[in-house]
Amino acid sequence: MRISRFEEIKAWQNAKELTLKIYRTCTKEKFKNDGFLLEQIKRSSVSIMANIAEGFARQTNKEFIQFLFIAKASSAELQSHLHLAFDLKYISNNEFVSLYDLCEVVQKQMSGLIKYLKSNL
Repeated sequence: MRISRFEEIKAWQNAKELTLKIYRTCTKEKFKNDGFLLEQIKRSSVSIMANIAEGFARQTNKEFIQFLFIAKASSAELQSHLHLAFDLKYISNNEFVSLYDLCEVVQKQMSGLIKYLKSNL
């Protein structure tokens, strides 16, 4: 099956779900008082899905791989921010685990996609 739109990529779909969950989580009152961390968390989550889409649009495997690595780095950045949010008690343990684990899922999907794309260079 050939993917014709970035919206068909499972990693992008899960990255979008992650971003929506992040935005919903960031509406909590405790989070609202820390504008810097709030913006950093939102930006890193949006960056994941945006880089998947942008890389796909480049239409070469080499460039797509490059953007997938950037998206993976944004996912790790988000995980780091989640640790801080949890330590500051902005999010519960359940929220932390759920969001962190979804980052892991997206990272694994991107790793699989990178491996596939590299095999077709």
